Amino acid sequence: MASEKVETVVAGNYVEMDKEEEETKSSGSKSKLSKLFWHGGSIYDAWFSCASNQVAQVLLTLPYSFSQLGMASGIIFQLFYGLMGSWTAYLISVLYVEYRTRKEREKVDFRNHVIQWFEVLDGLLGKHWRNIGLFFNCTFLLFGSVIQLIACASNIYYINDNLDKRTWTYVFGACCATTVFIPSFHNYRIWSFLGLIMTTYTAWYLTIASLLHGQVEGVQHSGPAKMVLYFTGATNILYTFGGHAVTVEIMHAMWKPQRFKLVYLIATIYVLTLTLPSASAVYWAFGDLLLNRSNALALLPKTRFRDTAVILMLIHQFITFGFACTPLYFVWEKLVGVHETKSLLKRAITRLPVVIPIWFLAIIFPFFGPINSTVGSLLVSFTVYIIPALAHMITFASASARENAVERPPKLVGGWVGTYSVNIFVVAWVFIIGFGFGGWASIVNFVHQIDTFGLFTKCYQCPKHKA
Repeated sequence: MASEKVETVVAGNYVEMDKEEEETKSSGSKSKLSKLFWHGGSIYDAWFSCASNQVAQVLLTLPYSFSQLGMASGIIFQLFYGLMGSWTAYLISVLYVEYRTRKEREKVDFRNHVIQWFEVLDGLLGKHWRNIGLFFNCTFLLFGSVIQLIACASNIYYINDNLDKRTWTYVFGACCATTVFIPSFHNYRIWSFLGLIMTTYTAWYLTIASLLHGQVEGVQHSGPAKMVLYFTGATNILYTFGGHAVTVEIMHAMWKPQRFKLVYLIATIYVLTLTLPSASAVYWAFGDLLLNRSNALALLPKTRFRDTAVILMLIHQFITFGFACTPLYFVWEKLVGVHETKSLLKRAITRLPVVIPIWFLAIIFPFFGPINSTVGSLLVSFTVYIIPALAHMITFASASARENAVERPPKLVGGWVGTYSVNIFVVAWVFIIGFGFGGWASIVNFVHQIDTFGLFTKCYQCPKHKA
């Protein structure tokens, strides 16, 4: 009985959305088509969104990370950070439900308002936590969008090298700007589904093509060779399983967000079936050659299968750009006061200035692999791991808060004592290894790329005659 009351409170205004679904069913075929492809909010939509968003262009850089880490460390870090990422995603979901429940009890209406992570922190812990969360989240999403543009230019170059990568960045910047017309994560149903199919194809193409190609003559697997490279590779994997910057927005798009609990873990398990075979196979085949090729596609021969993988990844990166940018659109809309308007055109026009700095940064820093590691160590470490763990511990620090918590910790981890122990470990590990050693290694590597290639480079890691 008590659990039913909690669910009713948490669902709150989602009753209106359920009514909307019923109205859609009774309307014409056009509305049914719209519901099928456009207006999603189920647990399956959330799973596709999490899995699709978690692994995009980073799939192509994981073999590069394996060349820095070595095979054993690469596999261990994927499993370790996959589990840790799933844990902190769970913490974020608990804090969202806690915040949402409290606000619903205060009769707050969220029907035209998308809750975001910084608002959860504000409601539970105050404005200082809000400001910290807003800074790290927005900066991470900004550079996450930059990475997608860089990846688009890097990939298309392997099909058409008549234009340099910088010119392709101009082209895809304009294409990705069209994401301003996608209202919210409700409307990513078909895109998330297709995105995961595209990533699945690419992952298994990398695996099978590498195994069929076999090992290159004189292949060497010397990793780990340098401490700088080792921690750079580790932070790239930290980044891989750090798609939490949009977790709250994905939850808010669900009809029943309290059902999110295990979604991210199951999505991570599926993603591991893609990343482990592909990274291992490419590294087995090409070894140390990957140290100078952060995009795995660069080493595989040009075939129709590779071209298909490139095209599918381009489409998926467009989708992932939208995933990363949409929360930034929401923040900007709230800042200028148009977030709750029903005019899609007005919101789209308002969003356009958000794309400009992303476009510009992608042209300045076109370093495909190193920028992943830098973002992972300096931003993902806090946004995805440290802040959620600290926020959870502080929110439930008092006995009354633990007693009245909407979501209690699972017995599997030892209740509150076990949860706090895991949280303390996450904070300590990520701060020392991810942010400390990882930050040092990533910055050293990033500066090396700038010294080697320069800013605004026309064609990063291209053949010399094309540079």
